[in-house]
Amino acid sequence: MENKKIAEDVLVLVGGEKNINSVVHCATRLRFKLKDTNEANRAALEAHDGVITVVESGGQYQVVIGSNVNEVYKDLMAISNLDNASSEANESNEKGTIMGTLIDVISGIFTPFLGAMAGAGVLKGFLSLLTVTKVLSVETGTYKVLFAAADGIFNFLPFFLAFTAAKKFKTNQYVAVGLAAALMHPVMEAANAAAVPITFFGIPVTLMSYASTVIPIILAVFIQSYVERFFAKVIPEFIKIIAVPLLVLLVMVPLTFIAVGPLGGFIGDGLGYVYGLIYGLSPMIAGAFMGAFWQVLVIFGMHWGFVPIMMTNLTQAGFDTMVPMLLPAVLAQGGAALGVFFKTRDTKMKTLAGSSTLTALFGITEPTVYGVTLKLKKPFIYGCIGGAIGGGIIGFAGVKNFAFGLVSLLSLPSFISTDPTISSNVMVAIIATAISFVIGLVLTLVLGFQDVEPAVVAGTQTATTEELNNDTDAGTYIEKEVIESPLAGKIFPLSEVKDEAFSSGALGKGLAIEPTVGELVSPVNGEVTIVFPTGHAIGIISDEGTEVLMHIGMDTVQLDGVGFTTHVKQGQKVKVGESLVSFDIEKIKAAGYPVITPIVITNSKDFLDVLTTEESDVATQDYLMTVVI
Repeated sequence: MENKKIAEDVLVLVGGEKNINSVVHCATRLRFKLKDTNEANRAALEAHDGVITVVESGGQYQVVIGSNVNEVYKDLMAISNLDNASSEANESNEKGTIMGTLIDVISGIFTPFLGAMAGAGVLKGFLSLLTVTKVLSVETGTYKVLFAAADGIFNFLPFFLAFTAAKKFKTNQYVAVGLAAALMHPVMEAANAAAVPITFFGIPVTLMSYASTVIPIILAVFIQSYVERFFAKVIPEFIKIIAVPLLVLLVMVPLTFIAVGPLGGFIGDGLGYVYGLIYGLSPMIAGAFMGAFWQVLVIFGMHWGFVPIMMTNLTQAGFDTMVPMLLPAVLAQGGAALGVFFKTRDTKMKTLAGSSTLTALFGITEPTVYGVTLKLKKPFIYGCIGGAIGGGIIGFAGVKNFAFGLVSLLSLPSFISTDPTISSNVMVAIIATAISFVIGLVLTLVLGFQDVEPAVVAGTQTATTEELNNDTDAGTYIEKEVIESPLAGKIFPLSEVKDEAFSSGALGKGLAIEPTVGELVSPVNGEVTIVFPTGHAIGIISDEGTEVLMHIGMDTVQLDGVGFTTHVKQGQKVKVGESLVSFDIEKIKAAGYPVITPIVITNSKDFLDVLTTEESDVATQDYLMTVVI
């Protein structure tokens, strides 16, 4: 399905632009902050071909798209005004839980540049591999250029965090970056390196390096948002554009050097200490726990809460022990999905399992988990078991990570230590990850799961359901929408319509009705998109996105509206059974025109199939068709 179409449908199904406070995206999800989640049609979203699932967590309405989420996000921005700052200015003041709010803040700050950070992390890992294998020397210009590309985003991380945090806290992004620049200015870096005490108007300044730090700049920008609002209220309008940034910098830069920065550093040290304490008690148990439950945390979006800890570990110690423990959790789900690929008899599930196995290898597990393992339940558990065993082995061996990035096979080079005084046991990581993958695969193959059965959601006529159930090659059908009959009369296949455009199926799948009553009613709830002036044809797009065209008679446009009375106009909302057109059957026949009326789904190509009734006659609002995906 085209990304633009997915974006259009998602925008409608979350309640429209008016229901959206803000939206960002991560590697696989559109993360909405909605004004009212009850306005969103979760069932329709989860049934959509372009959507894997929907998750509500951390105050966010998360629509899981998959690896094409970036393109969908771009199209979403193009067809809406959601990229404007005003879209977030109207954000609801409704308070969530402290944990939910914290996760929302962290994800909102890190997700915009997650891809850039992950790419740089992979490059840094491969540079380690090249230097350890003596392919590239650290003294060469090539290495220095590539290292600058890989390490730059991490060394100057406060700049990126300042920009995204300012957007999240609704404060001036450029003043926030100016604040980060002050923290990392060469003059202050030199003072810190020289370890010479300095003061600000007699107040001692706590010197520290802010390179690669996370919490100090986020905390500073958070306080900046309040300071800026205060000055914006009291400063006269005619000098506000200069005076507000000036005063914010005059207040925030000294305040951050004296108090906020050291406080942020203290919090970061505290997080690192707590993690180190837990990890030190039993690395193996810590690894088994994280390997078992990491994907559970991902499902609820709670994994974002661990990002500052990972970054703090890298800043303080130069390495992190958490990421290596998570790799088995990711790959084990891929192994379970591969087991489903070999074992399932359902064609659609087999295709999804095969593709999502590959995405899991590269760290994108949402399609794997939501589309395959969690959907089938038992394979998800098998993956968690494999993750626990692999994570326990890695924790016991003390594997370390030296660059931040997405947890995937591409993470392995970043586990290589270039410092001879620090061991990392990267080979253990490779073996443990392979073991977790095999465990997920073997348990799925041996213990099995309840396979997907061909089914159709209730709502179709018995004949259609029986047809599906008797078709052993039918695969899995999910009802998209039931179309009711807009006419009373006799049913004919489209092939019997004396018009090539309809009979060939060029205009879409459907059927035709020879009406016995001259009244055309709406077959769906939706909006009238086409009303011909002559009244002989009506088009409607349903609330679920199905496009229905009804053409009363053949060549009846020649009657120039004689015998037709329209009751609706273009753009009008209609309900099922609401009168659209009245027409005089005898007058149309007397003029020499057939009254056979094709009813076609003009966007049939967007769906798996259009199933039609097997009845020979229908009354108005009888079952007529089902659109399936």
